[in-house]
Amino acid sequence: MSSNNSRHTIGLSLGGILISLGIVFGDIGTSPLYVIRAIIAGRDVIEPDFIFGALSCIFWTLTFQTTIKYISITLNADNKGEGGIFALFALIRRRYKWVYLLAVIGGSTLLADGIITPAITITSAVEGLNINYPDLPVIPIALIIIFLLFILQQFGTKFLGNSFGPMMIIWFLMLGTLGIVQVLQYPGILNALNPYYVFRFFSYPGSFILLGAVFLCTTGAEALYSDIGHCGAKNIRISWIFVKVTLILNYMGQGAWILKNQDLVNSSINPFYAIVPSFFIIPSVIIATIAAIIASQALITGTFTLISEAISLNFWPRVKKNYPTLIKGQVYVPSINWFLCIACSFVILFFKESANMEAAYGLSITITMLMTTLMLAFYLRTRHTNPILIGLMLLLFLTIEGSFLIANLNKFYNGGWFTVFIAAIYSIVMYTWFNARKMRNMFLIFVRLNNYIQVLKDLCHDESVPKFASNLVYISRANNKSDIESSIMYSILNKHPKRADRYWFLHIDIGDEPYTLEYEITQFVPDTIIKVDFYLGFKVEPKINLYFRQVVHEMLENKEIELTSKYESLKKHNIAGEFQFVIIDRIPNYDFDFSVHDNFIVKLYQILRLLGTSEIKTFGLDNSNILIEKVPLVPEDLSHSNLEMHRRNAPTSHVN
Repeated sequence: MSSNNSRHTIGLSLGGILISLGIVFGDIGTSPLYVIRAIIAGRDVIEPDFIFGALSCIFWTLTFQTTIKYISITLNADNKGEGGIFALFALIRRRYKWVYLLAVIGGSTLLADGIITPAITITSAVEGLNINYPDLPVIPIALIIIFLLFILQQFGTKFLGNSFGPMMIIWFLMLGTLGIVQVLQYPGILNALNPYYVFRFFSYPGSFILLGAVFLCTTGAEALYSDIGHCGAKNIRISWIFVKVTLILNYMGQGAWILKNQDLVNSSINPFYAIVPSFFIIPSVIIATIAAIIASQALITGTFTLISEAISLNFWPRVKKNYPTLIKGQVYVPSINWFLCIACSFVILFFKESANMEAAYGLSITITMLMTTLMLAFYLRTRHTNPILIGLMLLLFLTIEGSFLIANLNKFYNGGWFTVFIAAIYSIVMYTWFNARKMRNMFLIFVRLNNYIQVLKDLCHDESVPKFASNLVYISRANNKSDIESSIMYSILNKHPKRADRYWFLHIDIGDEPYTLEYEITQFVPDTIIKVDFYLGFKVEPKINLYFRQVVHEMLENKEIELTSKYESLKKHNIAGEFQFVIIDRIPNYDFDFSVHDNFIVKLYQILRLLGTSEIKTFGLDNSNILIEKVPLVPEDLSHSNLEMHRRNAPTSHVN
């Protein structure tokens, strides 16, 4: 086992830039498919200043939100090369205990956004076929693509991932080329870069509400931060220059076409496909569909990663996870995969058209960005950044994102309720699981292991007690090396005395760094009472059975222990002693009166436990050598309290 397996920051390279184009920019890169259409939807008369203003809003949104906030500032808040809202939480959680609420809200809304993105991008791309084939059914095609995409997840995406970068280069080159052709025909459209037109835009009725449509141009910005670990901040920054130029050219090209063809603009026209030459429609739809699939794949993979991090940080029940490829960090979560498949299919069937999905899109991710801004401010405080600079940053981005949030609230009754509903479900699960785990830990009673050394040694040699196992192993939650749960000592000494040749206490400490993989051994009595502390990063899979076997093997090689069975019949044949694990399952004690809030948390936690995997599967333990003992949750003050009970004197009975 490596003593230090932390991931280092990925350096700048051509390969890294290519990977960034394939992984990071899928969501934000497919926004031109629907942003301009959403802005002009329902407008009977389109004036030049309105288009100039809309384009100016898009340009400055991409500049402030994506370039300044995420590219220039947030990418610096990495955790040993890893990014994302949960990685940011891990950086500040020890100093700001309550900040978990921001992580819960931000993580939940980001996960909810992952449901809409595949549906809207794939449907928008496929709808381009209706230009040449008006009667072609879009919904069945989109559903088939969605279904196939989710089926492929279980096999890993290595074979797809190798082509992501080159395909996205083709996509962005197509965006830029289509846009520049229109800009050359109407060069005056570049005046939209002047921020003056932002203020002109707000002079039009209903323009503030249209900020909800403008916001769609930057919805993929959060992915920039989440994917630092896969691509590296430098590669993302360099590739963003190319991406932003092509995006702006395409948006300008769509605006130029609208101003040149105002009489052709109607609700059935998508300006993105309108600037595509007729001979290139089919190839453009194919390329757009591939780009949409890549964007969807990035969101799906990102969702798996978020859930995996949430599990490690005690935000989510432990569920089954697979590792379909040898690519480090790539994880497949079956339950989440099929939930997303059903949810995305529902979105397509319910909203039917991408134009209708736009109403549901953007609201939840706005909340994620607000949470990231607040958490970023706390992070900057831990880095001793000038409070004035932090205040200015908060003023700027809370104003921008607050405006987008207010504008997006208009979408709530038009479909935004769906992502809010999904985010609420995620939030309830995360809030419940996090607080229930904290409550359970409050009920833990720790004792000094040194106080039990002699009695354990005596028990080892007491042949009047039947031997329970050669090696008895407990999973301990005691962070202090000298402590042990009283429930474990009760299990060994009182519940049913368990004599063993060797007592092992394993403790797992999930740290703030992503890829730490270390261990430490404390031998209270050599070769008899041993505690092993595993220090794991929040992205490391807790394969405790595997790690423990390696520790035992290394101790054997170092002659720190002797595992030969002490049964005479087995000892003479050099047969190793067996290992017996005991898992303490703490269940609610209904003799204790919980508050209404805590009672709700405890009951919902019990339900959520049924949806997750057991500790046995979580730690990769062998079912054949495990004993589960149920212990009630009893607070220390109750276990030692004297209840106000009064004994009655029974009447004297006379026996004749």
